[in-house]
Amino acid sequence: MSTAWSWYVIILTLANVFGCIWLIRWTSKPKVGEVKTGDVTGHVWDETLQEYNNPMPRWWLWMFYLTIIFGLIYLALYPALGNFKGLFGWTSKQEYQKEIAQANAAYGPIFAAYAKTDIVTLAKDSDAMRAGQRLFLNYCASCHGSDAGGARGFPNLRDHDWLYGGTPEMIQTSILDGRRGVMPAWGAVLGDKGVDEVAAYVMSLSDRKADAALARAGKARFETFCAACHMPDGKGNQGIGAPNLTDNIWLYGRAASTIKQTIRDGRNGVMPSHRTFLGEDKAHLLAAYVYSLSAK
Repeated sequence: MSTAWSWYVIILTLANVFGCIWLIRWTSKPKVGEVKTGDVTGHVWDETLQEYNNPMPRWWLWMFYLTIIFGLIYLALYPALGNFKGLFGWTSKQEYQKEIAQANAAYGPIFAAYAKTDIVTLAKDSDAMRAGQRLFLNYCASCHGSDAGGARGFPNLRDHDWLYGGTPEMIQTSILDGRRGVMPAWGAVLGDKGVDEVAAYVMSLSDRKADAALARAGKARFETFCAACHMPDGKGNQGIGAPNLTDNIWLYGRAASTIKQTIRDGRNGVMPSHRTFLGEDKAHLLAAYVYSLSAK
């Protein structure tokens, strides 16, 4: 935060605090010409309900003052005034690192012990899989779903369809280093007619109903523009994450309009790296859990 913004925050915050003090003091003082204490003010509700001019209880008033005093102490001790770091020097980053260190000391040996077991064997350990499931729910479910069934643009991890391979090693590599999938846009190259033709051919690869004439024309275009990644037979290439187009499993949806959109506009998918965040031991256990989902 710049110095100017820091002072703006400091002044505005303190002005509000001291403004509250002034407001309490101002409203608690009797004013000339007002209704005397204990008399009715003249305000009436529901025909007979009247307002009396009685001061707030002193304990209630002191609660306001104590709240303000607490706020001032807090502002002095913790970083709440612009760039002022507070007398305690507390930061959320330090607190987070402290909690992580405590968690690593308590649970690190458990994950290290699991890391000594190969993924295939570990996937058969029920206790390990319960721990792996908790890791998955914390770090993976927001994209892949709590049941690992995936969502639009996020792969289903329970089937046997893998973009980069379903071996234990490849799963662990995906978790540790992440993945970046890019499907280039072909709309400008193919034109609307070409997009329709290629879409028809792609649908025919998985034995779906498609216009035969369009599919025949689309085959030639597919071999020219698509086969380099998806292979001439359309079965894909796990080395670069190119999907298998013959199994009728679709990452973004199976509708003809969706397939055309993918061909025309392309797709960009990102699986973030978890190496720094999770570490290799946790990633090993998580990979075993993911492997167990499709190994059943």
